[in-house]
Amino acid sequence: MHTDKSLSTEIDAKVPTAARMYDHYLGGKDNYAADRAACEELDKVVPSTRRLAVNNRRFLQRAVRTLAQEYGIRQFLDHGSGLPTQDNVHQVAQRHDPTAHVVYVDNDPMVLVHGRALLEQDERTCVIHADMRETDRIFADPDTQRLIDFSEPVAVLFNSVFHCIPDSDTDGPLAVSRRVIERLAPGSYVLMCQLVSEDPEVRAFVTDFMDQATQGHWGRVRQEKDVAQLFDGLEILEPGLVEVSTWRPDSEVAPRQLTHEWIEFGGVARVP
Repeated sequence: MHTDKSLSTEIDAKVPTAARMYDHYLGGKDNYAADRAACEELDKVVPSTRRLAVNNRRFLQRAVRTLAQEYGIRQFLDHGSGLPTQDNVHQVAQRHDPTAHVVYVDNDPMVLVHGRALLEQDERTCVIHADMRETDRIFADPDTQRLIDFSEPVAVLFNSVFHCIPDSDTDGPLAVSRRVIERLAPGSYVLMCQLVSEDPEVRAFVTDFMDQATQGHWGRVRQEKDVAQLFDGLEILEPGLVEVSTWRPDSEVAPRQLTHEWIEFGGVARVP
């Protein structure tokens, strides 16, 4: 495991990262000029991105609250968690049960530095520095073993992260999700969503732009059918696979994603 000092030297302020761009869109301060410039360029083609990021964050919060409140989940494993912001997974879950355990996983060194500083007072929560594709390493990590009992139901979160990894028979979204799901106890839950577009020009532009901007730390914008494939064999909760601002909204006037050049698409499912 890296020390925080060595991690801070790994942070390259000149190369945008998806985590820091997301932080900027959410109004955070843990980002650099390169991240903000990349967001400005992205907005020229997909201007709804800030709203999309906000709606995605609200979906995550609603889903975690639902899993804790209605389905009794008390342990969460959050892949590609991103930088700490307001109302993080552990805060939402622990609001309903202070004993809830949360393991965050991210390979961005800045996430680890900030996450550890935030969580050092909370023995029920930890941040692991790992790539979301390193399933064996994540499950074997001492902190994961300490906080998560995989013989009991757990909620695994892949929230707005699969577009960050390329297609691969061994490490693409389908392979990673199945590798994780097969280790979960029946009655566990999986949240999965990613950026999709049915417009081939939007898919091509955003995929190429983000691949270049992040220097290869990107996968691709996919289609709804690609996300649906991830849920094969699972029991999808109502209202099904949807644009995430419409997943169990808090009210009839809750914010909706009004533009459709690209959307965040997915849902939550139970492991039978």
